[in-house]
Amino acid sequence: MSRRSPTVSIARWSALHPWRAIGLWVAFVATALALSSSMTTEKVTDADFRIGESGRASAMIADAGLTASPTESVLITAPKGTLDVDGARAVAGQVAAAAKDVTGVASVGEPVVAAKQDAVLVPITMSGDTDAATENVDGLIDATAAVQEANPQLDVQQAGEASLSAGINDKVGEDLASAEMMSLPITFLILLVAFGAFVAAGIPVLLAITSVLTALGFYAPVSHLVPDAGSVSNVVLLIGMAVGVDYSLFYLKREREERARGRSTIDAIEIAAATSGRAVVVSGFAVMVAMAGLFLSGEAVFSALATGSILVVLVAVIGSLTVLPAVLATLGRFVDRPRIPLLWRLNRRIGTGGISGRLIRPVIRRPFVSALVAGGALLALAVPALGMSTHESTVDTLPQDIPAVQAYQRAQESFPSQRPMVEVVATATDAGAVRAALADVESASAEQGLAVPAGQPAQVSADGRTAVLSMYAPHPEGDVRNEKTIERLRNSIVPRAVGDIDGVTTAVGGGVAESYDYEHQASRLPLVIGFVLVLTMLMITWTFRSVTLALLTTALNLLSVGAAFGVLTLVFQHSWADGLLGYTSSGFVVDWIPLFCFVVLVGLSMDYHVFVMTRVREGLRRGLPFEQAVEFGIRETAGVVTSAAAVMVSVFAVFASLDMLEMKQMGVGLSVAILLDATLVRLVLLPALLLGFKGRLQGLGRVASREDEHATELVTV
Repeated sequence: MSRRSPTVSIARWSALHPWRAIGLWVAFVATALALSSSMTTEKVTDADFRIGESGRASAMIADAGLTASPTESVLITAPKGTLDVDGARAVAGQVAAAAKDVTGVASVGEPVVAAKQDAVLVPITMSGDTDAATENVDGLIDATAAVQEANPQLDVQQAGEASLSAGINDKVGEDLASAEMMSLPITFLILLVAFGAFVAAGIPVLLAITSVLTALGFYAPVSHLVPDAGSVSNVVLLIGMAVGVDYSLFYLKREREERARGRSTIDAIEIAAATSGRAVVVSGFAVMVAMAGLFLSGEAVFSALATGSILVVLVAVIGSLTVLPAVLATLGRFVDRPRIPLLWRLNRRIGTGGISGRLIRPVIRRPFVSALVAGGALLALAVPALGMSTHESTVDTLPQDIPAVQAYQRAQESFPSQRPMVEVVATATDAGAVRAALADVESASAEQGLAVPAGQPAQVSADGRTAVLSMYAPHPEGDVRNEKTIERLRNSIVPRAVGDIDGVTTAVGGGVAESYDYEHQASRLPLVIGFVLVLTMLMITWTFRSVTLALLTTALNLLSVGAAFGVLTLVFQHSWADGLLGYTSSGFVVDWIPLFCFVVLVGLSMDYHVFVMTRVREGLRRGLPFEQAVEFGIRETAGVVTSAAAVMVSVFAVFASLDMLEMKQMGVGLSVAILLDATLVRLVLLPALLLGFKGRLQGLGRVASREDEHATELVTV
């Protein structure tokens, strides 16, 4: 047999020297773990999120040394009925006394009674920057909790950026821990059903887990170039489990299939390497290309996610080509031990493609009708996506059982000072004129109901050149009416106030402006879609030497993604699924979900597509007529694709059951798309379209490269 194909050569060496290959893999994983333990993962800074005019305002404030210290607020209210203000003041004194002893607290202000006499607020200033406040806020939360325990007759709640971040992080941690505890057993059970043997079911899970750990280890040094926004480990786990299980399934199924035909273990591994191994390389490259599209978003979060995803896919491909053949060679026929009698007999009785063979025959007989029905169903699901509304997540979309969320929402009702901040920054040589202009801005904003004055004059930098006016938004956080404030300030009030000042530079920033700029920046989704689709088209053209197939692949990807987006719109922009999924409809899809889901779905669907088409081409090279080759390709891969899809759908569906709205939307979008892709697309629409374009696809069976020739030689020997 020829061994000149790189994937075959690597697999053969690993199979003939299994303990060396396993040892190298263990060393590879250990090196990654050592890196992660010896190096801290670099985190993004506030500067990484600066965009538009609000980003310019933030930079001007930082350069002038006027960045405000982070603050926390402790809110005291009555559980029901009228608040005893005197009693609340006494509790506020307890809060102040407890807070003063907490590490990281710089000062505690005097208690403030709400105009409605329904709440008392204790303002607390934290020392250091936002990161320092986040590190020390747990101590303040504990102090607040102790006061609450001592005064059960009142509600004592803490709100602030640091406590809100801590509450969200805790909730995300709980969600992900729950997802991991549920997804791993589910994955193993599905693989048990697929293989009917414990060892065979455990190998894909083991490879996926080690791939995730290795990728996270190598990301630690890489993070100093592409820092983490806090979600890389979550996405690496998600993508790593998906591709790790997929690639192992592709390889392991083919190796078992060849052994069942009487091949020796080494020969079976070589054939698996020449066929499924090459499909793993191509599909892995497709996933990496798709994830690379996130770099075009220009956002620090997406750049970090792209880097982590590419690393874990690369590691999974390496593991599939090296340590997996070594493990299979070491275990030999013990891969199928210990068997689960009932499942083992059931799998043997059904055989490869037993069910799919019955499903594919009507499609082969009536391809036009099949394409019309399946394509029509996908188009019908995709239509609602035309009305998709996206918006940045707000405090109202967060789980309402987070104490800091409840406190923040309640505080905004009684205290305008707890609403988002609007900051107007001006720099000029004439400091007096700048301060006078900002005073005019404040009075004009208040008169027009655009902002609430903070009750203090503009802050001035040490050199007297920069001044910052701080005001409060007129409406709670996330209210679209606050956008009017930003537009009027930028377009008329501020330019009119500073119009006579020579050399003045102004910017309107703050939390409201940051949300406004993020929502109104030019969407990068069309650019990312174009980049991913063009590169995947080129890759399919190069792999299969067919422009027609590349165009069909693109159309199928767009259909499945469009259908998933349509389901997202139906579920989350309406309230009919609120009780089913345990959430309150926000009326929109969180803005980063479509971009992220698109690149993930294109990458993962390419896994199935390349695997199926590789088998169709194999049938053509064996001399099968085109219709039989298509049936052969679908039938022989249906079991693997179904098993892999079942794993991913179950894992993603777990995310749909979590508390965070973003997690729910991501879980629904990904699981629906994978389900549709593995059923309607792969079993019906793909074979129907292949038969419909039979005349243009006959050349798929021609040997296109030396590596293809080697693969054909191995299979037919």
